[in-house]
Amino acid sequence: METNIAYGLMIATLGIFGYIGYQASTDKEIGADEYLSARGSQDWLRIGLSLFASGMGIWILFGPSEVGYWGGFWDVVGYAVSAATPFLLLAYVGPMIRERLPNGVTLADYVRIRLGRQMQIYVGLISVLYMFTFLFAEFTAIGKATETLSDAEPLVPMLLVGAVTAAYTSRGGLPASLATDRIQAWTILFLVVALLLTLFGGDINGLISDAKAYNPEGDIDWSIGSMSYMDSLESGLALVVAITAAEMFSQGNWQRAWASESDEALTKGAWLAAALVLPLVFVMGVLGTVVAAQGAAEDPSAAFFYLIEDAGVMFVAAFIVLAIALVCSSVDTLQNAVVASISRDLGDSRMSLQSARYLTVGLIPVAIYLATGPTIPFSLPHIGVFTFNSVGVFQIFLFADLLAAATVMPVLLTLWGQVSSRGALLGAISGLLSVVAYGLWTADLWTGVEYIFSPTNEFGLANLWVFLSAIIGSSVVTVLGSYALPDE
Repeated sequence: METNIAYGLMIATLGIFGYIGYQASTDKEIGADEYLSARGSQDWLRIGLSLFASGMGIWILFGPSEVGYWGGFWDVVGYAVSAATPFLLLAYVGPMIRERLPNGVTLADYVRIRLGRQMQIYVGLISVLYMFTFLFAEFTAIGKATETLSDAEPLVPMLLVGAVTAAYTSRGGLPASLATDRIQAWTILFLVVALLLTLFGGDINGLISDAKAYNPEGDIDWSIGSMSYMDSLESGLALVVAITAAEMFSQGNWQRAWASESDEALTKGAWLAAALVLPLVFVMGVLGTVVAAQGAAEDPSAAFFYLIEDAGVMFVAAFIVLAIALVCSSVDTLQNAVVASISRDLGDSRMSLQSARYLTVGLIPVAIYLATGPTIPFSLPHIGVFTFNSVGVFQIFLFADLLAAATVMPVLLTLWGQVSSRGALLGAISGLLSVVAYGLWTADLWTGVEYIFSPTNEFGLANLWVFLSAIIGSSVVTVLGSYALPDE
């Protein structure tokens, strides 16, 4: 597509979302609590659409198809299930936490009343690390998507999306994000269904045959890329465990728990989001296996785009609008959620509304800078000097995932009344020590230490047993520690 047309589509789409967000912030006076929680204002349909839109970032065009390209049946299924399980957990756990803390904003707010200030800070740090990594990864993805579709300069859409979302989110907070989520959700649903029907409306038998076929490149035997391959159950489960644990610390979901008008609205909305997300991610993963069957892709992370590279201009135009809707729906959520976590969890609720607005804007230049791929003068195992490329970002995600896996059970076990603050803290620490112990048991001490920073297997994928050791170790020590060290 001609670059100027692509820029025009981006600006027009962003203009619509910007106007909707601006209008949402002019309807009523927004105080500090409303800015971060929109408390009790959303029915089940609005919550469901908002959870769906905010969870469906532009990663949906990259992540599932890349997993499908490299893996087999269970990898695709695991990725789809992992996209839905956080919403299912929210449907089950959310009402319990709302009952115990009616005036909360983040999960760490609840952690504070049950486990103390130190644990709140720790959970807040994990949340900020995970969400901010997600934020600059979304900027990286929109630059890459528009460059692939139209040869646009990647920095241009990053700056446009950052400017518009920062403008309406800094002004209207969570209410503005919720208002745009509804329109973005319907836009995403309509365009995805229409585009997939167009794609599958061609040679459907050929697509199914390709999905079942193996990668024909003999020298890439570690790229399975086939829905016929059934031996990837372990890596598929690893995706479910790692992503579900991490998403429990995505505060955008928890903000929407308190934005729900009732427990029923939260439960029904979360189920709706899960029902929308699971089939969409599954289909996108299957399309990655289709690409693998057609031979080695130069850039597997953009596997899906190989299927549409010869599409007509209207098809590409629709995808540009879809890409902007996807990135805006997640970026505005992440901006407000990061500010909520910094304000409430790290700042001890002392940040003023004006400071929260400044911080919302200030996040964007940092995120865009990291999205451009700078080299940072420190090193990590297996990487050396750290660069914010796709490998580097994946490493940060996995590190945050492991911290979350070691902490999620000590937090959730607080719903059982016997858990003590010291027992939970010991459990979170022991979750990480269990990873080291697993490495020592299977290899040596240094391997265990490396697993903390790079919890991967020999194929570079999430290591199921590393994550299970973190979850099991933290659970056992939390229970035993709570009996041994009860709260006074």
